[in-house]
Amino acid sequence: MRVKTDCRLFLGDRPCVWGGKCEGCEHYDKRGEHIVIIKLAAAGDVLRTTSILAPLKRAHPDSYITWLTDPAALPLVELNPYVDRAMPFGFDAWLTLLVQSTDLLICLDKEERACAFASTLNASERSGFALSLAGAVEPLNEGARYDYELGLSDEMKFHENTMTYPEIFCRTAGLEYRGDPYVLTLPARSIEYAERFLGGLSLSDPVIGLNVGAGRVFANKAWTPTGYASLAGAVRERLGGTALVLGGADDRECAEAVLKLAPDTAVDAGLHEILDFAAVVGMLDALVTGDTMAMHIAIALGVPTVVLFGPSAPQEIELFGAGRKVLSPLDCAPCYRRECDLSPSCMEAIGMETVFEALEEALEKP
Repeated sequence: MRVKTDCRLFLGDRPCVWGGKCEGCEHYDKRGEHIVIIKLAAAGDVLRTTSILAPLKRAHPDSYITWLTDPAALPLVELNPYVDRAMPFGFDAWLTLLVQSTDLLICLDKEERACAFASTLNASERSGFALSLAGAVEPLNEGARYDYELGLSDEMKFHENTMTYPEIFCRTAGLEYRGDPYVLTLPARSIEYAERFLGGLSLSDPVIGLNVGAGRVFANKAWTPTGYASLAGAVRERLGGTALVLGGADDRECAEAVLKLAPDTAVDAGLHEILDFAAVVGMLDALVTGDTMAMHIAIALGVPTVVLFGPSAPQEIELFGAGRKVLSPLDCAPCYRRECDLSPSCMEAIGMETVFEALEEALEKP
């Protein structure tokens, strides 16, 4: 039996989807260049990095793309039509990739474990970041130097930079940026799940998601429960719609606070697996959120998104025309501080009327 192991459909230990009979198979698709992308965390950052895939395929149309990421983010890239193989970060992935030839390595993480992994792989061409023999993160190509310096200079990051991260990622990978969006493919089961879930709630259109949580690395990244509760009331009274309170397991305290403050105008969305959550977000008429993973999901799915910015940098986020940014009025924002005792904080200084006005504009934009 002749086996075509260079076919991108070849699985090694079982027949491919077409039955595994290689001789004369009309579905034979020879693998081109092997490209390895390393982007591990966080999940939202992984999702926004998918914006490099379309430009990467334009530059390398026959390439076979392997994406290495943390297990938590794996569902976000497994079904991506541009990705041939998604692998969870770990020893098994390292062992597998170590013995395989790599034509192009793109490491878009600047954390030590990702850069160390990248440093061990033999690749004909390398871009992004790796770990030096002295144990320091360093750029591999001239295009990565901008992102490298951006992370080391507050002045550059908060005041001088005007590029969004999709543009920066393309520059780091040595690719031409044409405004390509994120790419997120949801399984049919998640879409069906979301339809059943939302169909079981008493909702009035428009349905506006309020993603009340945010990552805890930076101080004051989430808006206040009072602000979200007031917005829920405005959604009901002025738009005739429903505010659906969203968040992850770490956000339940905040979600419950909003629901307690707005018992008649806010509906609890509960907790869901990541792709099911994404499908729920994809069916909203709009989403109001901080700089979070839910924001990236909404951007990927083209949901009109109102994003509230305090400590993080608004210029780095590309909404692709589907949303509005609301910036804190405080002069000290953005800052990326991990602790802050200012009162009012940057997010507390954002008024509900400002957010509601942005929401109306986002809903009106075609």
